Amino acid sequence: MADPLQVTLKVAASGLHAQSRRLTVVSQNLANAEATGTSPGSDPYVRRTISFQSEFDEAMGANLVKVDGIDRDRAAFRVEHNPGHPAADANGYVKLPNVNMLVEMADMREANRSYLANLQVIKQAREMISMTIDLLRST
Repeated sequence: MADPLQVTLKVAASGLHAQSRRLTVVSQNLANAEATGTSPGSDPYVRRTISFQSEFDEAMGANLVKVDGIDRDRAAFRVEHNPGHPAADANGYVKLPNVNMLVEMADMREANRSYLANLQVIKQAREMISMTIDLLRST
């Protein structure tokens, strides 16, 4: 049987890794929120999405979170009339990325909070391990 504190550390670490990847995806979306195509009628940056799955670790006896995949969002591109733009089509319309800044900021905030919660779990588990070691030393 695995040590419960070690299991706690492993579960929280998997959460940290997953949320770190999520923050990377969100930051890429934010960085490319205005990235249009380079030639007339070409497609702009496509928003990325991340999905997670639960994976049972038999050695630990616990469910860990894993990145299931990073995919492209299938939402329609925004369109803007801007005939002077290099990516404008024959009618003067430019396709803009399907990135919604409000959604990305909300995702970033949620990922950040989840990351911090997992970090706090790790800190608490480490503190409990240290207290256990101190108790063992004093006896």
